[in-house]
Amino acid sequence: ALSVAGLPTDRFAFEGFLPARAAARRQRLARLAHDPRTLVFYEAPQRIVPALQDMAAAFGAPRRAAVARELTKLHETVYHGTLGELAARAAADRDLSRGELVCVVQGADEGETAGAPQLDHVLCVLLKSLSPSKAAAAAAEITGRRRNDCYARALELQGA
Repeated sequence: ALSVAGLPTDRFAFEGFLPARAAARRQRLARLAHDPRTLVFYEAPQRIVPALQDMAAAFGAPRRAAVARELTKLHETVYHGTLGELAARAAADRDLSRGELVCVVQGADEGETAGAPQLDHVLCVLLKSLSPSKAAAAAAEITGRRRNDCYARALELQGA
């Protein structure tokens, strides 16, 4: 899947299966949102639509990706596009959600990875005096990121 995805292969991380539960899946994706390596995931056919939707929300809909299904088999197919396009296609095309699936997602670009420490710093300062919910709302306003992403990261930092 990595070789046919058309994405950078110099640095990549195999993440295996994402958690089946939506909240845990979103939390894992939030932790990976700023990883500069190409990310490789296995996904179950019945969870491909919500997984791609969550990836588009966590990584941004314009991020490049590929979904490979039934690799090395008769019906091998590779779908290329952005996470937003692939999520929409998976919802509309039943064939995309059949068989064994591998999702390959381009890593964060330098601008995205440079912003990650800034968000962590802002959240650490805010969490000293605010609840995670209020800290996330303030961090979203300061950094321009989605409140849900800031909240997931605030919970991670508070737990660490």
